[in-house]
Amino acid sequence: MMNQPHFTGRTVLITGAGRGLGLAYARAVGQLGATVLLHDVGADTDGAGADVAIAENAVATLRGDRIEAYPFHAPIHTRDACHELVRDSLAVNGRLDAVIHNAGWVGYERIEEVQEASFDHMMAVMAKAPLWIAQAAWPAMREAGYGRIVLTTSCRALYPQYVQKGLASYAAAKMAAVGLVNVLANEGAEHGIVVNAISPVAKTRMWGVKGELEDLKPEAVASGVAFLASNACTEGGWILRAANGQFHATRAAEAEGVDYPRDLRAVPASTPAAVAAAWDRIAVLAREPRA
Repeated sequence: MMNQPHFTGRTVLITGAGRGLGLAYARAVGQLGATVLLHDVGADTDGAGADVAIAENAVATLRGDRIEAYPFHAPIHTRDACHELVRDSLAVNGRLDAVIHNAGWVGYERIEEVQEASFDHMMAVMAKAPLWIAQAAWPAMREAGYGRIVLTTSCRALYPQYVQKGLASYAAAKMAAVGLVNVLANEGAEHGIVVNAISPVAKTRMWGVKGELEDLKPEAVASGVAFLASNACTEGGWILRAANGQFHATRAAEAEGVDYPRDLRAVPASTPAAVAAAWDRIAVLAREPRA
């Protein structure tokens, strides 16, 4: 029987947790007993600016619900800053049991308009920051023989039918998170460190949504993140798709019988013309409905 998720005695760092999805995650793990280290720089919807009140107010809300929480709001756009955040986090209780990296934003630039500065900023917070935070947290988790790390990806990057024009930088960062999960899950397995990704859909300020929601609420996906960050999750390398209270775990898997890289058990073709002639057999998509 699977263990029941709990966070009694656990300390959890959550980035981008002052509003929306991150705050829903913080409340979910806090209600299960976690000490919540709530990080949010208080950026605008375009990822710029800062407002320390965002983290402070969110922590006050959690404490009003009798959840032990502490605010952090320093930038995390460099390796040194991420390491400092983890050092400050470890100073609270002397431990860091889980990290949920939720910080990010949605920025639209058509391909001819993409700027290096905006691309680098996107990658710094949504691809590099989770790497640096994991790197800084790794020694403490390895010594404890226990750790949970949850990164964030997006179906806007994973599935061609859901992409949107102008999201090249965003999609690049979100796909980078998947690669990180694959490698860190492999490296962490021998140390009890379990690494997964969440691909959430919820109506938040990133969508420009205000007021009471009827569906796609952040709270409807938070239970999946709480599971991934808990003791009950014991297997890494998964992407948990979450929307409207429904969940589907997926990950890339090689076909049976493949002897990589010499034999892909695939269609042979020795010339460009042969590839073209066999394309209908080569480009086979999984179209069967999921059970």
